Amino acid sequence: MHLLLVGVSHRTAPVELRERLDFQARGVELALQTLAARGSTREAVVLSTCNRAEVYAACDELGHARADLVSFVSDFHAVDRALVAPHVYDLSGLDAARHLFRVAAGLDSLVIGEPQILGQVKDAHTAASDVQTAGPVLNRLFHASFAVGKRVRTETGLGSGTVSVGYAAVALARKIFGDLKGRTVLVVGAGEMGKLTAAHMKSQGVQHVTIVSRTMAHAARTAEAIGGATAAPWEDMDGALGASDIVITATGAAAPILTKARIEAVMRPRRNRPLFIIDIAVPRDVEPAAGEIEQVFLYNIDDLQTTVRVNLARRTSEVARAEAIVGEELEKFGAWFRSRGAIPTVVALRHRFETIRRSELERLDFKLSALPPDARARVDEITRLLVEKLLLTPTEQLKSLGDAETVGAYAEALTRLFGLVHQQADEDTEDAPEREPTSARPSAGSGRPELVERRVEPFSRSKNRGPR
Repeated sequence: MHLLLVGVSHRTAPVELRERLDFQARGVELALQTLAARGSTREAVVLSTCNRAEVYAACDELGHARADLVSFVSDFHAVDRALVAPHVYDLSGLDAARHLFRVAAGLDSLVIGEPQILGQVKDAHTAASDVQTAGPVLNRLFHASFAVGKRVRTETGLGSGTVSVGYAAVALARKIFGDLKGRTVLVVGAGEMGKLTAAHMKSQGVQHVTIVSRTMAHAARTAEAIGGATAAPWEDMDGALGASDIVITATGAAAPILTKARIEAVMRPRRNRPLFIIDIAVPRDVEPAAGEIEQVFLYNIDDLQTTVRVNLARRTSEVARAEAIVGEELEKFGAWFRSRGAIPTVVALRHRFETIRRSELERLDFKLSALPPDARARVDEITRLLVEKLLLTPTEQLKSLGDAETVGAYAEALTRLFGLVHQQADEDTEDAPEREPTSARPSAGSGRPELVERRVEPFSRSKNRGPR
């Protein structure tokens, strides 16, 4: 079984292409079902965010699956493969695992350490589980990535502090008002920076956002983009100022539009209700002297960027610690992943020993027939435990081998030494090698056990695995 990742991200593709490859638009569940029907993968998880579209898969043959996944991304979104292929990256084996671990830790994000990505990774796995395309390999992989993300968040400061102007503004607003739920925001200007800052405020529970611009049509478009906001005429700005708790100014005016005198007039009827003003325009929209007014809290773009720079420096210093955690968890996952190559040999070895045990019990049946049922059951249990003890060390040693080549050499030696017959093991159960052999059980109407040889069934489709 191979592990494969195919995707595009902010590091390889422009936003125009990423928008066209957004799996959320048509639904991740539909994407997984469509991929399952193609038959090139046995398991699949789709991770789709604003900055990445990635497909993680477990497959039998890497070359075919890699080509088919690129085609799938193109076909599903109806985007020419020639446009998609140059921006696609693909990773396999532990390189794919390392990538996912770094994604879950926030190390591969546009903003290092951003906290939302871990939740998005969990949602991606949940969606795959719901439509039954996540099996033992991807279940183990994604749960390991959750552990990485949790450790990075609890053991490092990678996610601490705001690292965007919008988040910095939210942090400052919280210092003044505490909880932002129910607060009112006024955005003066219909530019991108003001819109993003207002969107951050709204995501934190701000009740109402009003957009004021010299051009009403621009204000209306910005209000629609934010969602749930309203537009107001430029002439109504003073009324909107008086009704707001937070003001974001981001116009292209050459001179201040909010003077100290104007803000003083707005503050008189407010009865000492605080007014938080974030001036992110260059040149500034608010006279610096306005910050001298009691209960007016004025911050400009430099104030916010200072906060951002300090927090970015703090996060950067934590990257090495986060990368070390990724390495530690990758080593654990790698040990498990490599051990899967030993499963057929371990199963065959157990099957061989169990067959011999049962055969010998059957050969000695005439000597054991005089024993009462409980004594015969005890003999069966003792012989079974002896087999388990004998196989414990070789099983553990085989599964702990460090690379596939060594596993193959040991497996071949064991196969020759014990005359093993390899059958397809059930990979749907991660602990298949640890299953105890089926014990001899009493046959109906007799006091002696019915000796039934255990069969190792071939792969069967389980509810947790996608198509082959």
